[in-house]
Amino acid sequence: MNLAVISVAALALAVIVSCVSSVNVGVLAIALAWIVGVYVGGQSVSTIMGGFPAQLFLTLTGVTLLFSLAQTNGTLERITHHAVRLCRGNRGVIPIMFFLLGATLSSMGPGNIATAALVAPLAMATATSSKIPLFLMAIMVGNGANAGALSPFAPTGIIVNGLMSRNGLPGFEVQTYLYNLAAHATVAFLGYALFGGLRLFGTGSVSALQLEDGTDGTLRARHWLTIGVIASLILSVIFAQTNVGMAAFVGAAVLVLARAADDGEAIKRMPWRVIVMVCGVTVLIALVERAQGIDLLVSLVAKISSPTTVTFVVAALTAVVSVYSSTSGVVLPAFLPMVPGLAAALPGASALAIASSMNIGGHLVDVSPLSTIGALCLAGAPADESRMLFNKLLAWGLSMCVVGAFLCYLVF
Repeated sequence: MNLAVISVAALALAVIVSCVSSVNVGVLAIALAWIVGVYVGGQSVSTIMGGFPAQLFLTLTGVTLLFSLAQTNGTLERITHHAVRLCRGNRGVIPIMFFLLGATLSSMGPGNIATAALVAPLAMATATSSKIPLFLMAIMVGNGANAGALSPFAPTGIIVNGLMSRNGLPGFEVQTYLYNLAAHATVAFLGYALFGGLRLFGTGSVSALQLEDGTDGTLRARHWLTIGVIASLILSVIFAQTNVGMAAFVGAAVLVLARAADDGEAIKRMPWRVIVMVCGVTVLIALVERAQGIDLLVSLVAKISSPTTVTFVVAALTAVVSVYSSTSGVVLPAFLPMVPGLAAALPGASALAIASSMNIGGHLVDVSPLSTIGALCLAGAPADESRMLFNKLLAWGLSMCVVGAFLCYLVF
């Protein structure tokens, strides 16, 4: 058995373990890369360690630190509170507002999981108190958070754009973001209309919930400073092409030195599990690439695809795996390196269309209760309604495997 087959088997093992256990697959991936690379492939330890994505690690750490500071000092919570007040209590508007709020916050930099963690508890509590169907609120919040997931400022967007750039697709950051946003907006609003959202309009008004600290949501000096720092980060990246990770570290330093936020608490809240997962899997993927295992995977997918059906196939494959595994940490790092090979093996197929189908297929299923975002929505539901909501969200997530595949087939 050659190294390509063994490396692919190691990757498959890591993906399977991520689906059926709570083990951080990044740790397992590094261990497998060392064992397979050194003791089977005869590579040096320094070669294996060379696959560690240092730039990605620093970028993810800087961005997530800045937004952890914004979360711990109450800035993001106050933005959410004021957004609810803008709806003036209209039941039909509130879920739509939460979609827009989730998409906006996620796009600004916290990313989909951090945004869902912030917004979902408030959204589900608002739905319960105002008698808005929990399922409707969950699909709007979940898809809203995911709509901004591939922003160039968000952790998942940084991961995906880096993977695409390394695999022959640089410079498509805006298209990638907009394709994903459009896909989530389409399924969310169609689902909202199909499952009774339109009937909520004109059925009375509700009041906004109080903040956790019992205050009225007034923005104080530390909150305005945080908003200013985040705005400066976004503008500097857009207009001055500054490195988003390094600029985020500068912004975080400003907030800490100004005593506008507690860096100790913020560091504890950072998604270290996801960072370790992504970086660890990248080390294993680097080994698979060196061993020509990616070529082996490409040949397998190409056998069941054609230039016209490849977008359907890859969207369905990424969706099925993503239902049970991490989209940004496992699925996309494993699938996106296959794009150049698939485009070459299937003349006439668009590399960008294939990559976009992987991105969209992998993310559309994430409102499933088996995924983090769906689980966060489920956690905010009353105990007596959680079982029914679980079943509805599971059905929704599984249906997105097919819906996403057809959507990518029709569009791309």
